[in-house]
Amino acid sequence: MSTPLEFIQSHRAQFERELCDLLRIPSVSTLPARRDDVRAAADWIATHLRDIGLTVDVIPTTRHPLVYAEWLQAPGRPTVLGYGHYDVQPSDPDELWTTPPYSPTIRNGGLYARGAADDKGQLFTLIAAIRAYVRTRTPAPVNVKLIIEGEEESGGESIAAYVRSHGDRLRADAALVLDFGVFAPGIPAIALGLRGIVGGEIEVQGAARDLHSGLYGGVAPNPFQALAEIITRIKDADGHVLIPGFYDRVAPPDALERAAWDRLPFDEAAFLREEVGSTALTGEPDYTPLERMWARPTFEVHGMPGGFTGEGTKTVIPARATAKISMRLVPHQDPGEIRSLASAHIRSLAPRGTRVDVRLWHGAKPVVMPPTLPAVAAAQRALSEAFGREAVFTRMGGSVPIVADFIEELNIPTVVTGWATPDANAHSPNERLDLEHFHKGIVAVIRFFERIGGRA
Repeated sequence: MSTPLEFIQSHRAQFERELCDLLRIPSVSTLPARRDDVRAAADWIATHLRDIGLTVDVIPTTRHPLVYAEWLQAPGRPTVLGYGHYDVQPSDPDELWTTPPYSPTIRNGGLYARGAADDKGQLFTLIAAIRAYVRTRTPAPVNVKLIIEGEEESGGESIAAYVRSHGDRLRADAALVLDFGVFAPGIPAIALGLRGIVGGEIEVQGAARDLHSGLYGGVAPNPFQALAEIITRIKDADGHVLIPGFYDRVAPPDALERAAWDRLPFDEAAFLREEVGSTALTGEPDYTPLERMWARPTFEVHGMPGGFTGEGTKTVIPARATAKISMRLVPHQDPGEIRSLASAHIRSLAPRGTRVDVRLWHGAKPVVMPPTLPAVAAAQRALSEAFGREAVFTRMGGSVPIVADFIEELNIPTVVTGWATPDANAHSPNERLDLEHFHKGIVAVIRFFERIGGRA
């Protein structure tokens, strides 16, 4: 009988094929038209886990189902709570994809599809590691519980409610969240901090209806002009957010963490050229790019729907315009407080003749974790062994809302890591997962189970 590590080596092609089957399901949680597809992805994962031999429960919610699974074959040993999500971002603009977003394609060592990196490919490494133990009948080094959601890309309210009400079922000694990436190709990373988020919309109404710009231009308020004025009074040209009280609770990284970042192999020119692709980096000039991405709060505009956007010309002054926005938060900012401060400030900026409605909804708290946690130390050793290079400690500029719930609601030490490369194009066209990182990720999960279970 082979070992788990031998099993995954001999099943590389099968793992890739099965992942492609999951990637073909367009499980876009934010689009009502894709509701059946989201359910199909949940069912696919549930069936796959049952076939491996896990006890599985598909939990209905008001939106998209949760998948809970157990593999409790190691009495007296630690329990790991694994997390991932099966929903994905919309794929548009589809015309910018080299190959269709839901037709997984392998080229140049990468697997291209929506969800390949965020998060189906990373989630699958956790499932494959468990499968390696079951199929080889290797005694389990740990007990494993899995909680897999279908709303991470659209708020995550259902899993948050479930965590608050089912703490006993989810109790564990450590949590493993695979929704991150390597610092650079071949350099594994563990995120010790994650930014929180508050998102929403600003809607400006001017006239009661769309107006002819020739007849009413010069006297009727223009909501797009109003939005532009409001946005430039929320954040200045240096990236400094102008909401009163916004920075009051911001906790800077300590000297040891900042010194560790300074030792990272970060090439600003290459980052600008290969990842950002603009003529210059922007943001607060008194902070390094890594600090601005990991340890400073932000305000961003994501879209401004409204008015006429079709081909040709329609010379109207629109009655309404909307800006979709988000604010990334850092320790110790509170999403509820930031919602209140931002809403009050934005409403106060309404230009003459307009009414401003601020709708801020989903939020996640920022988190920061000490590197001295035993689970973090076990993960660093496991990743270093799998990749053949020491794993580094970083932070994540993005948000994984469930991490704060695991830490605050369940009091579980949580490891946040993953295998996506910086050029994975998560949320963008041509999303990709480096297949060598994918397979090393499976090794890393097995090594982590052994380390946390005291077998290595």
